[in-house]
Amino acid sequence: MNSTTTAPSSPTLLILRHADVLVTMDEQRREIADGAVVVQGAAIAWVGATSELPSQYADALAAGRAEAIDLAGHVLMPGLVNTHHHMYQSLTRVVPQAQDAELFGWLNNLYLLWARLTPEMIRVSTQTAMAELMLSGCTTTSDHLYLFPNGSRLDDSIEAAEHMGMRFHAARGSMSVGRSSGGLPPDEVVEREADILADSQRLIDAWHDPSRHSMRRIVLAPCSPFSVSRELMRDSALLARERGVSLHTHLAENDNDIAYSREKFGMTPAEYAQDLGWVGRDVWHAHCVKLDEAGIRLFGRTGTGVAHCPCSNMRLASGIAPVGAMRRAGVPVGLGVDGSASNDGAHMLGEARQAMLLARVGHGPAAMTAREALEIATLGGAQVLGRDDIGALAPGMSADLVAFDLRGVGYAGAGHDPVAALVFCQPGNVALSVINGRVRVREGRMTDVELVPLLERHRTLARQLYEAARHPHTAA
Repeated sequence: MNSTTTAPSSPTLLILRHADVLVTMDEQRREIADGAVVVQGAAIAWVGATSELPSQYADALAAGRAEAIDLAGHVLMPGLVNTHHHMYQSLTRVVPQAQDAELFGWLNNLYLLWARLTPEMIRVSTQTAMAELMLSGCTTTSDHLYLFPNGSRLDDSIEAAEHMGMRFHAARGSMSVGRSSGGLPPDEVVEREADILADSQRLIDAWHDPSRHSMRRIVLAPCSPFSVSRELMRDSALLARERGVSLHTHLAENDNDIAYSREKFGMTPAEYAQDLGWVGRDVWHAHCVKLDEAGIRLFGRTGTGVAHCPCSNMRLASGIAPVGAMRRAGVPVGLGVDGSASNDGAHMLGEARQAMLLARVGHGPAAMTAREALEIATLGGAQVLGRDDIGALAPGMSADLVAFDLRGVGYAGAGHDPVAALVFCQPGNVALSVINGRVRVREGRMTDVELVPLLERHRTLARQLYEAARHPHTAA
């Protein structure tokens, strides 16, 4: 990747050219050989073959009003979209007590650690998780933060994200039903429902930006049927629709999740969601591994989205989500890496690969193609998040682009189909990432973030968190 800047001042145009293949994900799903994209400000101005680049852009380059980046040997494509994450969990990867448990046992072991999170831990873990995502090809992410101990606030996550430059959907999660009331989480990590709703309104007022090309949106996200009340689910939906924000929660993740819904509510998870107003194009649910046929039809009719998290579903032995059946029914499906304590390698391109492989394990070799996996990771994620300005490369779309260098050993011999190689071969990190028109990763390195001190602090905080939970009476 060669960069040519013809003036020391910041150029008004960015010209990405000579990509071996340009994957547009536009309406025609064009793949353009020797492709080029012109970025002007926060949006895409032109897309096509390098040989057809309009003269006005060549003139701008000659006059020092543009920067050109040559991408020979690269695949250039829309930035990947992550629809489900718990970034604070990057502090609790591979915790021994939770390595070999299913969902409920895993949660019970980790709640004790998460109860000791601090505002600094939220900030540092958010930046660390975002760095990992950005280097793996992700340009837009959601994050579901649902517990706020020791003075932590969603603002800690949002403020940390501002420095990273990712497009961010910050989900104000919540838990209100503790063990003493029949829920799963310990009472010490739940909140009063009036406080949750008041804080949700405050966050929307303070941070939500509904405009096109928005870099920050607020989502209301009660955690799960086994940790919040019916009233909070319903009231959150009413508030979200009154204020024009999206809704998100976990649903139908494994067999225990289904059993809980049937025992407590006398309904399947999909019936429960419908009963509380949690269906529609402004709603997406994480996992849905056990979504039944009636639920799939309901979600398809209503445009209710699903965040498919294949690595986490395998890690916790939850099962194989019926993604093919969902897509055939018209359900919007995107990808989510889920928390770093249930997917200990949160790599978005790797998640696309696992989505393809897991679909084939469950449903045969034709269940998902490499291009379908990339479509779910881009356009699918945009649809799930309710956005029509990301996920594809076309004039007027947000300038979120990533380029992967296919000249390394991991892609050797795969030149006859570079696009499929991104998914079939060893997942690589990006060489280039442009988010909202700004270069955030160049030649595989982050341009605005010093990773070494960030990771050193993250390691220190992760150790402190784990030791505090192991020795609650002696740790500082």
